[in-house]
Amino acid sequence: MPSRWRYAALADKIEPQELARTRRAAPAFALWQLGFRPFYLLGATFASLSIALWGAQAGGWLTTPYLRGPLWHAHEMVFGFTLAVMTGFLFTAVRNWTSRPTPTGAALAALVMLWVAGRVLVLTPFDAAAAVVNVAFPLAVAVGIGRALIGSGNRHNLFFVGLLVIMAAAAAVTHLAALHIAAVPAWLGLRIALDVILLVMTVLGGRVIPIFTRNGVPGALVRSSTLVERVVPISAVALLLCDLVAAPSPIVAIVVAIGAAAQAVRVLLWRPWQTRHVPLVWILHAGYGWIPLHLVLRALAEFDLVAAPLATHALTVGAIGGLTLGMMTRTAKGHTGRALRADGWEIAAFVSVTAAAITRVLVPLALPSVYAAAVVASAALWSAAYAIYAIRYWPVLTRPRVDGKAG
Repeated sequence: MPSRWRYAALADKIEPQELARTRRAAPAFALWQLGFRPFYLLGATFASLSIALWGAQAGGWLTTPYLRGPLWHAHEMVFGFTLAVMTGFLFTAVRNWTSRPTPTGAALAALVMLWVAGRVLVLTPFDAAAAVVNVAFPLAVAVGIGRALIGSGNRHNLFFVGLLVIMAAAAAVTHLAALHIAAVPAWLGLRIALDVILLVMTVLGGRVIPIFTRNGVPGALVRSSTLVERVVPISAVALLLCDLVAAPSPIVAIVVAIGAAAQAVRVLLWRPWQTRHVPLVWILHAGYGWIPLHLVLRALAEFDLVAAPLATHALTVGAIGGLTLGMMTRTAKGHTGRALRADGWEIAAFVSVTAAAITRVLVPLALPSVYAAAVVASAALWSAAYAIYAIRYWPVLTRPRVDGKAG
């Protein structure tokens, strides 16, 4: 079995322990037992509530003394929501990849408090404290997974530590610009962070989506191309480098066009239409499908042929929204001993987040005159999707595994 398939089984692999022993040891409140529990719950809750706060800012009902308007919204969706979900996933995945512990208990609670402090401080006049905390959080996460990866000799996944360090540097750029310390655009840090997230989704999507498709859809035929599997991550890294050095638009357009073509071929080789009757799988394909569209729109936006926010929201609402919700659902089920089947609430969340992306990107693209209404409708759909997850998974994420095992 290729190494990427072995690593892709993380959602279903649990450290073996005696069932009777773990049943006696399992606490009634299990939120701090493993990283995915608090960060998925808080990430989903924040994803829903922050959109309402953003609406209050956009409507002039809420003002902040530090990060204002679109900058606050973008910062919080990247360094708040998305980084929280990444943290929960990596703490859980690295534990399985290495058979070594990642933060739990008091250490995990301290990291959660650091994340919460970052969300609160950006709404206050304490700008320097907000900057320090938001830079410190991804570095703390890097230490949390780095100790396990280095201690186990797992070099294959050490690059995640490097990506978290880049995320910290991107946060630093955003805050230094907002504090008028560095003469750079605040949006540069956000763009770099989104490039890192794109690379993470590209790598993890390539590992898990094919194996989840084979396991979840009987008889599914999933193919891959060696050339495509090389071009896809290389093009994502090239885009990150282009944005770091502010490459000219023609060069960026060429890089993203190559990436879009490779990503589109990858998606077609996975044959996503086979998954239409299995919600836990089709949501992953639906989310990943926004990546090539994002790259196409990014190429067009480099020449002002489409509005740049449409390209950005294809990545954020479409790819990040769909993939995080799908992975949060599947890994939460797998790591709490539940059957890998979606119920009506989960399907409603999947449909809602997919509709949010369509409404935010495709509707304004086809009908620019309804842009404002589309933004409002998309925000409502997004908030509903993550509110459903938060409410539905509160008992799942705070209670012990149903099979009595640890985790």
